[in-house]
Amino acid sequence: MSLLETVRTMRDESKFLSGRKLSTPPQVFLGAAINPFAPPYDFRPYRLAKKIEAGAQFVQSQYCFDVPMFREYMKKVRDLGLHEKCFILVGVGPLASAKTAKWIRSNVPGIHIPDSVIKRLEGAEDQKREGKQLCIDIINEVKEIEGISGMHVMAYRQEEYVAEIVHESGVLKGRKPWTREANAADAMVADRLEHIREEKVEDQQQMAGLAAQHQQKNSH
Repeated sequence: MSLLETVRTMRDESKFLSGRKLSTPPQVFLGAAINPFAPPYDFRPYRLAKKIEAGAQFVQSQYCFDVPMFREYMKKVRDLGLHEKCFILVGVGPLASAKTAKWIRSNVPGIHIPDSVIKRLEGAEDQKREGKQLCIDIINEVKEIEGISGMHVMAYRQEEYVAEIVHESGVLKGRKPWTREANAADAMVADRLEHIREEKVEDQQQMAGLAAQHQQKNSH
């Protein structure tokens, strides 16, 4: 959180923590990580409040495999009004197999995978495909939770599934791709770049002409 406070001070007050002034403050949108699935569970919403106070404008969670637990977390977040103070993204991702899920649960701190998820994978004929479908099902559940702004799809070594997961979950249905609005500065920059390009072409032509003249003199 100290890093959030440092960057927020640089951006909003145009100075370092030492007090030294910044001539050009950084233009950044501050984010942080949250983990609703790590104890102490009751403290996690208050931890989010501290991060928002420090400057977080959006947060993204650790992998969510336990939707009921996440619902309970979000209920407390809403009670504190925190969902109105920052954007909350849920971390989701496919599991390659029940074996992978067990290994992650035992060896990766902070990731909670319920027994029900492992049993579902174990009972599937194609566990990798089932892991992808599980991710889609989780997306469709958590996207209905009040206060959720979006998803963060993390598909470690299964990157080829990201587009399929996003498409099949329907989270982007009816949304239009974002495009940057044009402004006067864009036209000025474009004109300047074109002018520089033309000057460069002219310089290259002049250099080529001088080189040709030099070669002719040497040949005589």
